[in-house]
Order: sequence, then structure tokens, then C-alpha cells
Amino acid sequence: MKNFFSKLLNLKTQDRDANLDSAKAALEAEMGPRDEVDRKIDALFNLLVDYYGSDKLVIKAGKMDALQYVRSPKRGERVLALQRIINENPTIKEVPKDDELLNILEQLTEQFSDILARRSVEDDLEKKVAERLEENHQDYVKDIKMQILKEEKKNVESPLEQKKREHLEELEKVSLTQSVMELLRPSSTDEIVGQKRAVDSLLAKLSSPYPQHLILYGPPGVGKTTAARLVLEEAKRRKLSPFADDAPFIETDGTTLRWDPRDMTNPLLGSVHDPIYQGARRDLADTGIPEPKPGLVTDAHGGILFIDEIGEMDVMLQNKLLKVLEDKRAFFESAYYDPADEKIPPYIKKLFEEGAPADFVLIGATTREASHINPALRSRCAEIYFEPLTPANIQEIVRNAAKKLSADLGDGVAELISEYTIEGRKAINILADAYSLALERNAQQELDQEADATVSIEKADIYRVAQVSRLSPYVTKKASDRLEVGHIFGLGVAGFLGSVIEIEAIAFEAREKGKGTVRFNETAGSMAKDSVFNAASVVRMITGKDIHDYDIHINVIGGGNIDGPSAGTAILTAILSAITKRPIRQDVAVTGEISLQGRVRPVGGVFEKAYGAKQAGIKTLIIPKENSKDIPKQHLGLDIHPVSTAKEAFDLLLAPEPEKSED
Repeated sequence: MKNFFSKLLNLKTQDRDANLDSAKAALEAEMGPRDEVDRKIDALFNLLVDYYGSDKLVIKAGKMDALQYVRSPKRGERVLALQRIINENPTIKEVPKDDELLNILEQLTEQFSDILARRSVEDDLEKKVAERLEENHQDYVKDIKMQILKEEKKNVESPLEQKKREHLEELEKVSLTQSVMELLRPSSTDEIVGQKRAVDSLLAKLSSPYPQHLILYGPPGVGKTTAARLVLEEAKRRKLSPFADDAPFIETDGTTLRWDPRDMTNPLLGSVHDPIYQGARRDLADTGIPEPKPGLVTDAHGGILFIDEIGEMDVMLQNKLLKVLEDKRAFFESAYYDPADEKIPPYIKKLFEEGAPADFVLIGATTREASHINPALRSRCAEIYFEPLTPANIQEIVRNAAKKLSADLGDGVAELISEYTIEGRKAINILADAYSLALERNAQQELDQEADATVSIEKADIYRVAQVSRLSPYVTKKASDRLEVGHIFGLGVAGFLGSVIEIEAIAFEAREKGKGTVRFNETAGSMAKDSVFNAASVVRMITGKDIHDYDIHINVIGGGNIDGPSAGTAILTAILSAITKRPIRQDVAVTGEISLQGRVRPVGGVFEKAYGAKQAGIKTLIIPKENSKDIPKQHLGLDIHPVSTAKEAFDLLLAPEPEKSED
């Protein structure tokens, strides 16, 4: 038996089968016929040789300290060798007894069967893996080849590539100077003209340890965006400010932000690039993993998210922004996300389960009225109103810009520009156009004769710009020191801009008493027409005269629509002046609703109306007494008079009645 197994283990696989029969015959001749135990032992050894191969089986038997038992003539020791090899346990010491051999051999047979079964499963898996690798092999090989080519050709260019690169390098050498708007843009909060109250309020709210979300209201071109950007830089230097030195200022425009109901694209809040419909990264798409893409709210984390024209933003998107403001995180959803998928990268898992950080301060700016903003969004924001610019503000902006351009302004240039616009941005544009014309004129003079190098902008340059750009004076209604019968300045407001409204009235005695008519231009609106009839009753109460004894024509010059009853006092005064022939001061403007009892009732927009009055050169402003708290005293240098009754207004508006001569 010993010689049999020694020969068996020393045979190569290809020789073993050919010599097996002769080895068995020699064994039987030496030891006699074998019983069932011997046959099972031989069978197991044969299987081990088939499974491992003779060389590897010898090595394994040596590692398990079983080689000496394999060659033993005793069956129990050979079974012990089988136990150590199959169980891979060299610590088994006890040699089985003869009556235990059959049971142990059956157990070893079952164990080895399990090993063979596992090997079969592993072979199947390896086969499937090989098949899958083969499917993708060509793509991977192609990618690898392309990568190798790129690496090997790092500095190698084709003639066409070289030509394109050289063209790009030539383009890089060409550089225009900075734009005029960039040059003339304020570089500090001190350079923002006419908005001290708004800028101070903005700075106070952002420099606090607990900064607030803000909405900035105001007409275009008054510095809302510039103020927000500069105030952030100022706030970073404040000791209590929570903003770090690298706090970002992310600017976007509400008119470009639209809500996608499919949530496939959302630059504001972020979106998920699904592996099928959208461009998830290739390695993620191949494994079916969605890829979240954080939006602007995450870019603004730790800083300011500035949304210009926030009033134009989609209402649904405003609602979704509210959720981000509450949670200070942006969350993502996708039908393709499987939290149990072990192939998902940790950063994607974190984004889906925890969301992307979005702790920022929102600043929205709008030229629209507050009613256009989502009420829930407004309730979470402090509101700051930027003021319209006065002619003096425009003139200061123009002079500051001229200094930056190193240009001299001729007499009356700044004042002339202020007549064409109330926007700081527009004023700078007009100045820049005029500067270009002045440069061209200077260049021509230098050709004709030696001229001073200083650029001087004259009124003629402004007129040329106005003609080419088809500009017309913003204010055509001018106050004066004269007195005039039946002509008065009322006040209106549209958005954040106030303006004067010229109202005139004329009265003739009716041909037949009590059958006079009242005419009023329809375009002024129904509210203004109601004010006419209210005024008629007050005229009769104050003077005892019935307007039906007169043919009266009331006209709003320019046909402007008077939205609301605020022209009531002005209309009443114009009618009274037309009937009594008492002239009206032309340097005074009035606003206020008139009641049937002759009381002047409060109206809205008094603050903005004051700017309209100032723009038209008005010196005295009459407002309802109940509006006196809405406007500072001596605001814009105006002489402001709050009144409670029509009679108080008449005393300020109408010229004194001539004293009756005593007979």
C-alpha cells in the first residue's frame, strides 16, 4: 500500500491513468484483495489528485503535516491524512479506529462534495464575469488606447491643431480697455449717490451677527445691485459680521430663472442628472447611478445670493426657494436612487440623504411693487426702499463720473443731463456717449491746429447724443413764480416714481342758469371723474355757488390716467379758481383726496410724489395731515405743509382775495 500511494503521488497527471491498473495489481499481489474501506480511501485520494493535481496535493499534504500519513500502510493514518487535507486542519491528532472509518469516510465524502459544488459555482461566476468583461472589452480597450495616445501625444500637434492654437494666442494679445460702465461703477459705498438711508439700513442688517434676508425696492438705475455688492465687502470687515473674508456674492437674474416641472434643470436650486435622460458622468451612467448637481443656492453657501428682478421670478420657484431658506439645505430626489446600492459613491449618497448645504443670505431686488412678490417670501425678508434720484443727485453722479474720465464739463452740462433722465446708469451712458464725441472733436482739432489734450464736454455734445438716441426731457412740466387762473399741479405716482400732473379748468356762465355742463377728459379715469363731482359739492358748500350755473371744462394735460382719488384737492382748487377767477400759485403742488365735507383725506405714495415735485421745480408741497408721518420735514428741501381741510389748502394755493374798497 505504501508503495502504491508513493507511486501515485509521484506520477504526473497524464501518466497516472495509464499506470493505475498495474499499480493496483501490484498492491493486491502484495496485500491481497481490498475491502470497502480501502476502496473508499483510494477513491477519495483519486478525487483529491484530480481536484488539486499531484504536485499541488503533495504540497498541500506537506503544509497540513499529513505527507507521512498518506504513505502509511495503516488505514487509520491514511484517513487521518484525508481529514487534515480536506478540513485544512493540521491540528487533528487522533487516529480513527477501525470501526469509525466508514462513518468518517462518508463525512469526508460529503465535505469534499461541498467543496466540489462551491468550485462549480465559482466556475460559473467566473464564466459570467468573463462574458460581461468580454461585452465591454472593446469599449474599454478603445478608451484605454485613446488615453494612451493622448498621453503619448502630449506635446504633439497636428498642423491644423497648431494653427488653431496660434490663432487663439493671437486673439489673447488683443485686449480692449475696461468698459465705461465698469470704469465708472462706484467702488465704495461713499460713491453711491442719493441712497444714504438705504445703504445705512442695508449695512446695518448685513453687519449684524444675525443678518436678515432682504428685498430691495426702487426704480431702475439707482444702485441697488452695486450697493448690495459693496455692502457685503464692508460687512466682511465688521467685527460682529458672520461673513468670512471669502464669503461669495452670487448674482443672478430672476427673469432668467424658470421652474422646470420635471425637475430636470434647475440652475437655482440644483437638479439630478439621471443616468438615462440626462448627462450623468459616464462611469455613473454605466452603473445606473443618478448624479446630483448642486445649484446657485449651494454656490452662495456662507455668503450672499443676489437675485435681481426677483419680482419676475416664477411663483412656483419662489415657493421652492422658501423651503431652502427654511432648511438651509437643498434636497434632491430621483427615481433611480437606490440607497441599498453599494456601488453608489459616498458623496452622492450624502447629497441624497443629507442634501447640499445652502446657508446664505438672500437679497432680492425689484423695480416692481411689493404686491408682485410672494407674501410668504416677503414675510421672511426685511424690506428696504431705494429712493428716486433728484436732479441734484444726477448732477453729482455726472460730475463724479467726469472726474474718473479726466474730462472737463462745460457750463450747464450736468444740469442738462439731469433733464433727460432720473436714472444714474442712464446719466452715465449719456455722459460716456458725449465723451466719445468730445474725443472725436479734439482729435480733429489736433489735426487742424495744436489743441489742449484735456477733453472738454460741452452742451452741444449732449444735444447731439439726445438727437441720435431720440431722447426727450424727462420733465416737461416746470414750476414758475407766476400766478395763473384755473391751472394747478397735482401729484401722481407710478411704481416708485412720482410725477406732477397738470390740471386746468375753465368756467363760463351758462346761457341758462342751472343747465350748465361739466366736461372732463375720459382718459383720466373713473376715479378722477368721481373727484370732479365730489369737488362740485364742496364748491357749493364753500362758496354757495352751483357749478350747474356754469359750463365747466376740466382737462388733465397730456391725458394721463389718474389712478385713485389723490387728485381730488387739486381738481377742487382748479374748479374754484376758474369760477372765482382767483389765481393759483405755480410753485406749489398738492395731493390729497377730498371728502364731501371738505376734508383732505390721506393718500398713498407721498414719499415718491415728493420726488416728482422736486423734479418739476416745485418749492412748496401740500399733503394731507394724516400723511405727515410718512415724509421727513424739509424733505428734499421742499416746504411741506400738512393740511386737514380744503380751506387750509386754499390759503396756501390761491392768491389772496383783493381787498374790497370802502365807499
